[in-house]
Amino acid sequence: MEETHIMSETPAVPPTPSVPLSALLAREDLALRQIAGPPATGIAVHSAHTSEMSDPYPYMLGGELLLTAGVHIPEAAGSGTYFDDYVARVVEAGGAALGFGLAPVHDTVPRALVIACEAYHLPLLEVPPQTTFSGVGRAVWQLMAQARVAELRRVTEAQQSLAAAAARPDPVPSVLRQLAQRVGGRTVLYGPEGTEIAAAGRAPDEPVTQALTDLAHVLLTRASTTATDTVAGTHLSAYALGAGHGFVLGVASPRRDPGDHTIASVAAVLLSLLTGEHQSGTGAARSSALVRLLLGAPPQEVTPLLGGTDRWLVVHAVPQPPGAPDPVTASALGAALGSPLVDAADDVVRVLLPADRDPAPQPGWTLGVSAPVAPDALPSADIQAARALSRARATRTPLLRPAPRPSLADLVPPAEAESHARALLAPLSPPLAETLRTWLSLHGSWDRTAVALSVHRNTVRQRIARCAALLGADLDDPDVRMELWFALRQA
Repeated sequence: MEETHIMSETPAVPPTPSVPLSALLAREDLALRQIAGPPATGIAVHSAHTSEMSDPYPYMLGGELLLTAGVHIPEAAGSGTYFDDYVARVVEAGGAALGFGLAPVHDTVPRALVIACEAYHLPLLEVPPQTTFSGVGRAVWQLMAQARVAELRRVTEAQQSLAAAAARPDPVPSVLRQLAQRVGGRTVLYGPEGTEIAAAGRAPDEPVTQALTDLAHVLLTRASTTATDTVAGTHLSAYALGAGHGFVLGVASPRRDPGDHTIASVAAVLLSLLTGEHQSGTGAARSSALVRLLLGAPPQEVTPLLGGTDRWLVVHAVPQPPGAPDPVTASALGAALGSPLVDAADDVVRVLLPADRDPAPQPGWTLGVSAPVAPDALPSADIQAARALSRARATRTPLLRPAPRPSLADLVPPAEAESHARALLAPLSPPLAETLRTWLSLHGSWDRTAVALSVHRNTVRQRIARCAALLGADLDDPDVRMELWFALRQA
């Protein structure tokens, strides 16, 4: 999927709910006090990080409340540029604020540090002796958890209200009105020629209105599915409705809150259905493909009807936190990835994409992506995507795909490799083989394997011990591990 962003670059921050710095200052149990920098209102904190390095830049992700007791400060720091250099590096790394702990190293915050924070517009907090850094970190995570719950509740309520609006006698205007209320802005449905078909919410100033129209034209003239921009402080987003459908949803809002993208994506899916997908021929083509498959047509004959090429990707996705996604949420994920070919089974959503689209990480989802394959190899790609998802969940990676490099296994004829794998792994049941595969892929980590398989770590230990006994193999031997890994890849 190609996504167009038209905005200035800012330091990257982790994809987690943010915490207002003012909320931390309001916690009486922390007794934090701001002594320098701009007002805390409007400043977002994404994590709390403790470091006594003189240059914390390499260890920061951006958005942190950096906590330090000043152990790194040299004795003569006040007479040179040490504090200027230190604060400059924190700001360059995208730090949200700096917390300085009093005692046991320093009784007061160094005056030169206060001056540097003022100069670089970095909020500086005084952390009293009775407040531990771990206590500040715990408070950040508590507030983040509360924000996440509030965000999920808001998205769920919006999904329900949008679905109810789609069932009204005037569904398209109703969905636009409901979306405008949810994002507190303007929503517009553009037709194939870029003309405004329907709108809801208060119209912004003319420059913003024109910029939103221009953004819609970007999607109508290019193979993009979403585009974003910021004009005069107004956040603009555009969503292509369906594959080659010719309609675009435009959204203009004075702010961009967590969950807005998900809410707008749900509205885009509903509007894709309401604006008559079958009129464009896409729905009819899919129906034809399904009928041909049921009548025995080979996949390579059917896939051209789905609008793709001769190469495809399979994506497996699970929501975060884990749970069974509803059909609307699953369809919203498909729309964000740029494909209507979505299957929500159990706790995993599977999406089929033409190989010329490049899946990007999606907020609130963990994704595993297969390598590009021909239509007749889609079942193998499905297994590959499932394995990638398992590893992504275990390593807490938003999106994981196989590494594009040749393997030593390619040197062995596939038929011989498969025969050897079946013979070697014959004593193992499918659950034991999958446990062994996951355990080996995660370098023998009990905890990560337990997370990937959603079982207790003791269960993993018992299964691996059972594998070793059935195979009569020493699983601590790297040669044995290597041979089993090659066999499991062929199984």
